[in-house]
Amino acid sequence: MYIVSTISSIAVTAVVALIFSIYILSGREKLFHQFQTLARTYLNEKFYKGMCVVLKTAHDTFTKFIIGQCTEAVILGTLCTIGMLLFRFPYATMVGTLIGATALLPVVGAYLGAAVGAFMIFTIDPLKALGFLIFIAILQQLEGNLIYPRVVGSSVGLPGIWVLAAVTVGGGLGGIIGMLLAVPVTATLYKLLQKDVQKRKAALQPKKEEGLSH
Repeated sequence: MYIVSTISSIAVTAVVALIFSIYILSGREKLFHQFQTLARTYLNEKFYKGMCVVLKTAHDTFTKFIIGQCTEAVILGTLCTIGMLLFRFPYATMVGTLIGATALLPVVGAYLGAAVGAFMIFTIDPLKALGFLIFIAILQQLEGNLIYPRVVGSSVGLPGIWVLAAVTVGGGLGGIIGMLLAVPVTATLYKLLQKDVQKRKAALQPKKEEGLSH
């Protein structure tokens, strides 16, 4: 009974969230203009311009992060399918697609898909299920340390080492949600800091040239 109520609650929440998202997307232009009008009315010009820079940077970063995450999931799912076909594991296409879909969750997502895939293979051949777990563990190490930092990191403009650090810290602080938000949030802060450093350097350059001329 508890499981049924939990599933029903999740389903209702998902439907409400989907409807709410559709309403927001359909009226995004009007909402944007209303927000812009309120911000210009109640905020001073300097703070408003700074907030616009932050929001624009965050929007661009999160958009690129979603694209990079989807690209990485396709790559992982394809590699998994090819590997399973080579090793003659059953349900290669189905499990590969599942691994790709769950890989939308950073780093740990593929393990969730692997658990389901291993159970499916176990019902046919327990020995092959063990071989599949070894295969997916190796593939996940390659994905977590090489593919993910390069693909997602390059898409959001964040060095690979910072991607790994962000996912590790985000996962430790906020679990799966922390992992999802860690990379785009870190990339946004990284870009804002980069812009501020460039702005300060550009402001100091004329003063240095003026000092040298004297």
